[in-house]
Amino acid sequence: MSDWKHRVSDSFHWKKLLQYFFQGLIIIAPLGITIYAVWWLFTTVDNILPNIIHSLFPQLLGTDGEGELKRIPGLGFIVAILIVLFVGRVSSSFVMSRLVDLLDGLLERTPGIKFIYKSVKDFLEAFTGNKRKFDKPVLANVDGADIWRLGFITQESAANFQMAEYSVVYIPLSYALTGVMYFVPKEKIKILDHISSAEAMKFAVSGGVSEVD
Repeated sequence: MSDWKHRVSDSFHWKKLLQYFFQGLIIIAPLGITIYAVWWLFTTVDNILPNIIHSLFPQLLGTDGEGELKRIPGLGFIVAILIVLFVGRVSSSFVMSRLVDLLDGLLERTPGIKFIYKSVKDFLEAFTGNKRKFDKPVLANVDGADIWRLGFITQESAANFQMAEYSVVYIPLSYALTGVMYFVPKEKIKILDHISSAEAMKFAVSGGVSEVD
C-alpha cells in the first residue's frame, strides 16, 4: 500500500513539475524570441553603415586589437533611421518626387532587377503608405459551404483576369509569414468592418489564439 502511495506521489510531483515547466515556457519563449528579434534587427541595421564606410574608405574607421572594425554601438542604427527619415521628407518635394518617379520607372523596366525591385516594393506598400493592401479584413468562403477563412481583399475586382464578379483575397497562414491568394466570388465574401486590419492579421497569424477587441 505504501509503495502505491509513493508511486502516486511521485507521479503527482512530475505532473506539477511539467506544469511549471510549460507555464515558464509560455512566459519566457515569447519574451526571449521578441528580445532576440529586436536585438538581431538592431545589430543588422547598426552594422550596415560601418560596413559600407569600410568598403568605400578602408582606412577611415580602423580596426581594434582583434582586427575588428571600430564601432560606436547604436551610431549606425541612428544614422540609418535619420537617412530613412531624410529620404522620406525630401521625397515629398516636387523635384525629388520627379527624380524618385524617374528612378522607379527605370528600375521597373530593367530586366532581372525589375522582378526583385517590384516584388519588394509591392510587399512594403501592402503594409504601409497610401497604397496599403491589407486594410480590408474579410471572411472568405473558399473551402466548403460553411467553412470560412480570414483574409484581406487586395483587389476589389479581378476584371484583369476576365473575372469581374470575383475579388482577389489574400489568406495569411497561421504561424507563418506566407499566405495563399484566392479568386473569390463577391457573394462569398463578408466584409469585417468592426475589426481593424491589425487585429485581423494578429488573429489569423496566431491561429485564432489572440483575442479580438
